[in-house]
Amino acid sequence: MNKLIETFRIVYETRNFSKAAELLFISQPTVSAQIKQLEHDLKTDLFIRQGRKEIIATPPADILYEKSIDLLDEWKHLYQEIQDAEHNLVTIKIGASHTFALYILPDLIVALNQQFPQLNFSVQMLNSLEVINALEQHTIDLGIIEKPLSAKNVERYPLLNDQLVLAGNPTAGPWLVRESTSGVYYYMNRYLEENNIHEPMMGIQNNAIIAKLINSGFGCSILSKRAVIDVPYQDLGSDYLRKFYVIERAHNVYLEIEKCRKFIQQWTEVYSK
Repeated sequence: MNKLIETFRIVYETRNFSKAAELLFISQPTVSAQIKQLEHDLKTDLFIRQGRKEIIATPPADILYEKSIDLLDEWKHLYQEIQDAEHNLVTIKIGASHTFALYILPDLIVALNQQFPQLNFSVQMLNSLEVINALEQHTIDLGIIEKPLSAKNVERYPLLNDQLVLAGNPTAGPWLVRESTSGVYYYMNRYLEENNIHEPMMGIQNNAIIAKLINSGFGCSILSKRAVIDVPYQDLGSDYLRKFYVIERAHNVYLEIEKCRKFIQQWTEVYSK
């Protein structure tokens, strides 16, 4: 059943049997057969086929998809718990947005490892929206974001503050701009509009690259003060003082995740002093 649900999820997301087959590394007839088997087991149609490629999800499919992510996540956790029991390990997956990941997370991981030696931690660096999406899709257990995004089944808890500054020389190259889904993009866009700036822009989807360019004398950007090293910068004051947040899925039932989330809150309180 788990294999059928996973196939259903990919078909639902792609709305294409051939594409789903490519992503699952199986044949298109196998995908079709698995969907037919699931429809037979559930005694309902999940997709309406229109032509050779176009498919439309039925209302039962919408319900199943919403529940399937939880079902698959519970199965993965159960499988992981069984495997971890063999090796006495539990893995907590953390996704953190760029500034936090680059300048704070390394110290946090050391502290988490010392506090929870029985746990194993894995880390991903994503932008803030990607962190939210990863949490909703159950590919991470905890997330840390740099702007107050909200989602239906996500709980958000404030952490420490982060002062943004105007780093670099605006006359020494283009404005280096993050993608629109990043935590700093909102502040960058606001600064440019407030100051009626229409200079050349260069899009770069990585804070570390932006900081490296500015620290080498190329371009300027709105950055965390933590990223600025030996380059001129202008403090932008309280209007550009943002906050980091730790997020977890609502109604989380895993005690280890809850303990880690609370520890992160406590640790950042001390770290920020």
